[in-house]
Amino acid sequence: MEYRSLGRSGVMVSPLCLGAMNFPSPTSEEEAVAIIQRALEAGINFIDTANVYNHGESERVVGKALQASGKRNQVVLATKVHGQMGEGPNESGNSRYHILQACEDSLRRLQTDRIDLYQLHRPSLTIPQDETLRAFDDLVRAGKVRYIGCSTHPAWMVMEALAVSERYGLARYISEQPPFNLLDRRIENELIPLCQKYGLAILPWSPLAGGILAGRYSEGGYPEGSRASRAGKMFTDRISAKGKEVAVEVGKMARERGMTSSQLALLWAKDQPGITAPIIGPRTMQQLEDALGILEKSLEETDRATFDQLVHPGNAVADFHNSNEWMKARVY
Repeated sequence: MEYRSLGRSGVMVSPLCLGAMNFPSPTSEEEAVAIIQRALEAGINFIDTANVYNHGESERVVGKALQASGKRNQVVLATKVHGQMGEGPNESGNSRYHILQACEDSLRRLQTDRIDLYQLHRPSLTIPQDETLRAFDDLVRAGKVRYIGCSTHPAWMVMEALAVSERYGLARYISEQPPFNLLDRRIENELIPLCQKYGLAILPWSPLAGGILAGRYSEGGYPEGSRASRAGKMFTDRISAKGKEVAVEVGKMARERGMTSSQLALLWAKDQPGITAPIIGPRTMQQLEDALGILEKSLEETDRATFDQLVHPGNAVADFHNSNEWMKARVY
């Protein structure tokens, strides 16, 4: 397997990152542990979770699985902070107060003495970035965090964060985790060029467009067990008529190449310029095995133009930024 640099850090990670948002619900704890073990056996050394996933239970299950595997020191372990973790006014957000407490809580649930990549789950338009970055810097200096990153930030805020870190000599972001898939390519306009220039890894979430590109919604309705059947309006709003049309075409291309739709869509995301490791979020072992099938494959250069005809670079036919207060543009 070809491992890739995590930004300019020098850390090497697998070209797919195992996302743990489904653990232990809807995926049972037993199956979640088995999925983690199988991913490690296949060479994946990068796991991403967040404190808000199942209100801390995802971190607990990941920590338990890593302890049982004996491979904690071979895994790049990432988690995130920002979301609401309690009823109090200071139990969420990007303040120093919340970040320092949330880190201690995550360390305990993960059964580890350090977080390899601690990420800011969402930006704040009200809290100065120097407060957030100073808290991160203190955690790095204390040895509780090794590297820091951000998630779903606009390009201008990533650039501002880099400038603040340089000005005050603080720890610097090495990664950004944005939504990115064939149906929503808007980060190609500003974020990807910025990350390429300044050495940030890009760790896309929802590379299969929540199952749309796997062909789950091509017939209409929401299949049992699908993301749309469990999620609310925020996800169902991402299912567009044009997006489903593109998914049908991806399915045709995949069959011609002896692959599943999900494999070809994931391969496309993995091998786009500037992308480090798309985050896969398998709900079942079967979904994991499907993703593992492209670990050592590469996208054919002759296929790039065909994908670009389906959705032009920098454009979108479905809105995967609809969880962001800062994103004003919408896809219709």
